[in-house]
Amino acid sequence: MLTLNRGEETVVIARTGQTGYQASMPDSPAYRSAPLATDRLPPGIPYIVGNEAAERFSYYGMRAILMVFMTQYLLNSDGTTAVISSDEAKGWFHLFVSAVYFTPLLGAVIADGMLGKYRTIILLSLVYCLGHLALAVDHTTLGLALGLGLIALGAGGIKPCVSSHLGDQFNPANGHLLPRVFGWFYFAINIGAFASMLITPWLLQHFGPAVAFAVPGILMLIATLIFRAGRYQFAHLPPTGMRFVRDSFSGDGLRTLGRLSVIYLFVAVFWALFDQTGSSWVLQAQQMDRSLFGFELLPSQMQAANPLLVMLLIPLFSYLIYPAINRIFALTELRKISIGMFVAAAAFAIPCWIQLQIDHGLAPHILWQLLAYIALTSAEVMVSITCLEFSYTQAPASMKSFVMAFFMLSISIGNLFTSGVNFFIHNSDGSSKLAGADYFIFFTILMLVTACLFALAARFYQGKRHLHPSAPQQ
Repeated sequence: MLTLNRGEETVVIARTGQTGYQASMPDSPAYRSAPLATDRLPPGIPYIVGNEAAERFSYYGMRAILMVFMTQYLLNSDGTTAVISSDEAKGWFHLFVSAVYFTPLLGAVIADGMLGKYRTIILLSLVYCLGHLALAVDHTTLGLALGLGLIALGAGGIKPCVSSHLGDQFNPANGHLLPRVFGWFYFAINIGAFASMLITPWLLQHFGPAVAFAVPGILMLIATLIFRAGRYQFAHLPPTGMRFVRDSFSGDGLRTLGRLSVIYLFVAVFWALFDQTGSSWVLQAQQMDRSLFGFELLPSQMQAANPLLVMLLIPLFSYLIYPAINRIFALTELRKISIGMFVAAAAFAIPCWIQLQIDHGLAPHILWQLLAYIALTSAEVMVSITCLEFSYTQAPASMKSFVMAFFMLSISIGNLFTSGVNFFIHNSDGSSKLAGADYFIFFTILMLVTACLFALAARFYQGKRHLHPSAPQQ
């Protein structure tokens, strides 16, 4: 193990335990088991980024129409309508999202402890495809439950593996490219999400749920094929077996998880608000004037503003806003997250105002919600991208996927909280305990209090950066 000091931060470069840098996976001698010793971009990156774009199309396309499907299209087994109320739909929506971000723990254990990241991604991607198939062919409550269950297992299971597999391609010589490549990775997520959030609501309206759910399924199959095509370009770090378990429960492993747990509990509140763009914000958009340049936007299509804004704001923050702030004070990862949380509170105050107008009988224009999307997406850039990079670099070598899954558990907890709130406020007569603007005011205050507490807690965080060693250049 090699330890380097860099400012206030410690960088740890640890060997992964294989006997040689060119050691191969048992079933494929052509697989490389460590990153190339290069200061340039690793050759497998385009395949990972391309896979992510197609996979995110499939996930966000399905998710974009989920609220509308449950409240307008859901059927019983005999073909009669089985639609549910908006509060119930929000509760089930966030319960599903919570499951998607809980199953990464399972995927991480399989990847780091048994099969390795590549095999885990391929296996669970096939499960993912079956989930889309179930939604496309069966529009009953049974089909919905089966499809969402398989998608939660597949989408969640591969999530920590893909992002940590991306980081595995780097060594200390090209580690300085990690922030840029994680930015591209996030850019790919939002290209896929933007396209799907425009296309799938239109498909649902004009062709029905069978086609609207089938198209995301086809994109997931394409994502799987893209990833498999890059198998000889990747660094395949082998699973560490029991070493993964020992390292996770070692002193260093437990300290790492303990330090990060504090950060992630605060971040969970951000996700409790952010993922409501797919639930409460869609329902609010149904009550707004959605005419824009002579066209009538569908309520679900407004979600496309988020990925489009991400693609615009990433370079803006990277090349203008962050350097400007750095000239005033050092902008560490935790300070970025802290600022993002305050911006998220401000973002949720806008739907509060919008809902107050609606409650008083007015028709606020959809552009007011666009303003809220601009603020919330700015918060996302500061919180989510930063957490991805921060989680990977803070994780010891044998725990990369597990720590990425641990970060995603914060998204699960946030959505579980929102789901619980929506089930709790739903009265048996169909009314709500947090009706109208009160619902948005509750979450705005919650986010503001959380941001203040996080700013205090982050001052006491002390961590290490862990990077993999490199293999000789071929």
